[in-house]
Amino acid sequence: MFMAITWSPDTVWLLMQKAWWFLIVLGVLVAFHELGHFLAARWVGVKVLKFSLGFGPKLLGRKMGETEYLLSAIPLGGYVKLFGEDETEATTQEDRTRSFAHQSLWGKVLIVAAGPGFNFILAYLIFAGWLATGAPLPIPSFQDLTPDVEAMVPGSPADTAGMQIGDHISGVNGHDISTRAELFDAVAKSKGQPLTLEIKRGEQSKTLTVTPAISPRPQPAAQDPLYYLGIEEAPPLVTSIVPNSPAAKAGLQVGDHVVKIESQTIHTWFQMTSLVRESPNRELRLEVLRDGQRVSLTVTPSPEKEMVNGQSVEVGKIGLAGPGSRSLIRSSTPLLSLYDGLRATWGLTELTVIGLYKMIVGDISSKNIGGPLTIANISGEAAAQGASNVIYLIALLSINLGVLNLLPIPILDGGHLLFFLIEGILRKPLGERQRELAQQAGLVLLVGIMIFAFWNDIERIFLK
Repeated sequence: MFMAITWSPDTVWLLMQKAWWFLIVLGVLVAFHELGHFLAARWVGVKVLKFSLGFGPKLLGRKMGETEYLLSAIPLGGYVKLFGEDETEATTQEDRTRSFAHQSLWGKVLIVAAGPGFNFILAYLIFAGWLATGAPLPIPSFQDLTPDVEAMVPGSPADTAGMQIGDHISGVNGHDISTRAELFDAVAKSKGQPLTLEIKRGEQSKTLTVTPAISPRPQPAAQDPLYYLGIEEAPPLVTSIVPNSPAAKAGLQVGDHVVKIESQTIHTWFQMTSLVRESPNRELRLEVLRDGQRVSLTVTPSPEKEMVNGQSVEVGKIGLAGPGSRSLIRSSTPLLSLYDGLRATWGLTELTVIGLYKMIVGDISSKNIGGPLTIANISGEAAAQGASNVIYLIALLSINLGVLNLLPIPILDGGHLLFFLIEGILRKPLGERQRELAQQAGLVLLVGIMIFAFWNDIERIFLK
């Protein structure tokens, strides 16, 4: 018996939108990657036979000069076909000068490396352009993403259950987690039902039961209640200070940990900023922990107008940034954005490499590997939140694509670079049979990873 799957028109429209944005995002990534190979080949002097977006049967094509430009049916990648990839193609001396196989070792390395290299360049151009506008750019570190308890609200569900600052949460209800997003997603979906958390505390492992409570913060209208554990907050730790601000004039320093305001013990960043916001033009006595010593300071928040629930209200600000903004990069001038763009690109590349390494060694669950359905889903969600989110997503995925393509897996760019490294060491290329076997092994591995990622997509999107 067959069961028909029926979707409402709204669901069909949503799926169509996500498919469209998937094609846009992936098209930009693939086009820039293949453009790197194309331009490097042309610069070296190798003849480019085809430049294709997509694989498989040709949908559209046009030949301009010596290159045929194609749009192919399977939109999951692309390719640049070079003349002379097989040494037997070049039969004359003129052919050899335009043949890939007959180029110098460094010429071949440049052509292959230019693909992932252009993915990093794309991310850099997006980040530098973003920062040149003066807008802050979120570049998280690994510390920002791991489910570690950095602060705790006294009397909260986490505190009552016996959690401590420094705890690392490794599982929820029997499922391994490796990011804060997974933890907070489980809390949001709990509907107030108890959660069983696996905790690592130093060398010890513990199991705690925590019952999420409705968040004390203002709740969105006409929506389900927001739940919290009390560990979502950042500690009241100063990470940067605005020059000439009330905080700077009061003598606060980067690294200060605010422990009291007007004799009230401070546990979280939100608790501290709430008191400051409620006190414009009012002198506040602060006690901070600095290098193990308690220091008393006095600060007067400056008044600023803000829109709250459609009304203009006066709030206090002192010019501090804390751990919640440690992942933000902001350029003070458009010229400085050229340097800060490099910092942003390096930061996300480092995060990607660390995450990949931790996944390989088992510190992060392989369930985080996503395939085309996940990319389509997050592309659609990013588009719904605005063009800037799509642009940021393209930069993020471009770095991921660059890093993955540099892995030393035969069939990927990194595998070809590995062959060239061996060729440089041995002073001769690997034998044809050896390369064929390596390519076949690489293809099997890559197909296995793709099937695993696709299954993760199905579980994440349809079976959750």
